[in-house]
Amino acid sequence: MTVSTADNTPLSSDDTSQVKPLRYPVICIDGPSGAGKGTVTWRLAQALDYQLLDSGALYRIVGLKAFEAGLITADTNQTIDETAVLALTQSLEIAFVPNNKSGRVDILVNGEAVGEQVRNETVGGYASQIAVFPTVRQALLKLQQDMATRSGLVADGRDMGTVVFPDADVKVYLTASAEARAERRVTQLLNAGQTADFEAILTTIKARDERDENRTTAPSKPAEDALLLDSSTLDANTVYEQVKKHCQDQGICFNS
Repeated sequence: MTVSTADNTPLSSDDTSQVKPLRYPVICIDGPSGAGKGTVTWRLAQALDYQLLDSGALYRIVGLKAFEAGLITADTNQTIDETAVLALTQSLEIAFVPNNKSGRVDILVNGEAVGEQVRNETVGGYASQIAVFPTVRQALLKLQQDMATRSGLVADGRDMGTVVFPDADVKVYLTASAEARAERRVTQLLNAGQTADFEAILTTIKARDERDENRTTAPSKPAEDALLLDSSTLDANTVYEQVKKHCQDQGICFNS
């Protein structure tokens, strides 16, 4: 499996070269889907000229491709072949390409744009199914850690501050009520011209939270030294300003 960053430097899980120490600042933004992590990580990365790591996208990519390969289905009670999912994970070539025009990161898998598919609610469920496998998580772990040896990094995920970068310079756990997150998702879908069922989305979010918080391997939880921030009643700009101030308090320097 290979991941390319903004400078197109490939990161491969088969790389056996000497591991470099973490030399650059790392900011971890953890929390459940829909809490506002994507917006704040994008703004931080732009302001600081850091790389952006969307770890959730990695798991969504594997989940999507596992579904397309027939390795998983929407039935969460199915038996999944962990070895087959691992082999699939190691075969993927992934690139994260910042798109300043859209304000998002374009995601390419084996040369194919999959950004819209990966952000689909259903695919989020597939991601939770494969995220329980220790071998898959280990394969993705080194890829994520390698990104911090190349430049400053803002990492968006669920276990960035607890597992992937336990020695990160800044850790934030951004959360929001399931209801607030469901309302935000409904708004996103409606704005995109799609239909949205609040109750169905809320049920999906609660089920995913249950899986993520109670899985045996790397459950979603705040690091002991993380700033806890509930965005349920906050707008995106307020969240960004509070996180920015916390970063500054921890020694991260902003030009503006």
